Amino acid sequence: MLRSFFCDMHIHIGGTWTGKPVKITASRQMTLTKILEEASDKKGMDVIGIIDAHSPEVQDELVDLLEKGLATEHEDGGITYKDTLLILGCEVEIKEPGRGAAHFLVYLPKLRDMKQFTAWLSERCKNVHLSSQRIYTSLMELQACVQQLQGLLIPAHIFTPHKGLYGSCTDSMAEVLDPSLIYAVELGLSANTLMADRISELHDKTFLTNSDAHSLAKIGREYQVMYMQERSFAEWTKAIKRIGGRGVHKNYGLHPELGKYHQTACQGCQSLLAADASGKCPECGYQRIVRGVAARIDQLADIETCKHPVFRPPYIEQIPLEFIPGIGPKLLDKLYRSFGTQMNVLHRVNEEELTHVVGEKIASLIVQAREGKLSVQKGGAGTYGKIVPM
Repeated sequence: MLRSFFCDMHIHIGGTWTGKPVKITASRQMTLTKILEEASDKKGMDVIGIIDAHSPEVQDELVDLLEKGLATEHEDGGITYKDTLLILGCEVEIKEPGRGAAHFLVYLPKLRDMKQFTAWLSERCKNVHLSSQRIYTSLMELQACVQQLQGLLIPAHIFTPHKGLYGSCTDSMAEVLDPSLIYAVELGLSANTLMADRISELHDKTFLTNSDAHSLAKIGREYQVMYMQERSFAEWTKAIKRIGGRGVHKNYGLHPELGKYHQTACQGCQSLLAADASGKCPECGYQRIVRGVAARIDQLADIETCKHPVFRPPYIEQIPLEFIPGIGPKLLDKLYRSFGTQMNVLHRVNEEELTHVVGEKIASLIVQAREGKLSVQKGGAGTYGKIVPM
């Protein structure tokens, strides 16, 4: 029997349990154990992808949890902690000759597989302890390695101008890798299903909406509901491949205009304007224009009117609680104490119950966020968009 599970498959580790950095741009509070506690106790995530599980010290912390009986390895892959399954992941950067660099997510079934991958990586990168390292190999060789370890390779935030497959590397997937071995792609915060399905070569791919969290608060800002029989790597892989009725049932993502790279914008003055004939910003005169995701998809689209494949689930524009004006850390804690998890607040608690805890104004904003009724100020050039209260 298939059940629904909340899944966020792209969460970074900021630092190890001894305080060493892993993802340089992530919060040092993002240790493995703190992420697991946040995801299980506060966010209500059923399955998470830890994207820096290749780092040796992260593996040491994981072994410690297993030895203490705080976590258990599932026989079909993945590691269970409380009510959450951890799937072991890694993000790598590859630059093919004559092309821009792009990021890829590697997911593997068991800790022994990830340790093998770490050994493989250590021969191809400068510092295997850090996240998102440039690895000196080809995409084809990476695909072969992941396939041998019975894992999955998924292109990350595919449209973003910095390190996205389409954003900086190629116009067509087939130019750089074997598309038949790519079963899913990650849309990134600045795109949605309606935008991505204008590209026909993506019509057989499962779309993932993940948080790419660099802080505890960002866990679950994007996620998906997946139909599986249970929490395990084997079931998750079947869902990615859409086997036996399994699959992504709903994508919950940011309104694309909230994303940092949705709109073409100037990195210097944040003007939402295209470059002039000389490539400079017409507002401030500097050459700091960053092409937005929307403009890049317009360039690549070979389908004018979007037609979704029959299996494509609905994309629901989800406003995370931290984006809602008036909800700060203290109010968030109050919501968690009252209703348990963010998934409960966003999906299960009615407006009357919310009003009793946070007042009529905030409760109304939460409900409007659920229903996609809040106005959005567009983001671009590395700056998030904003919610504009009516």
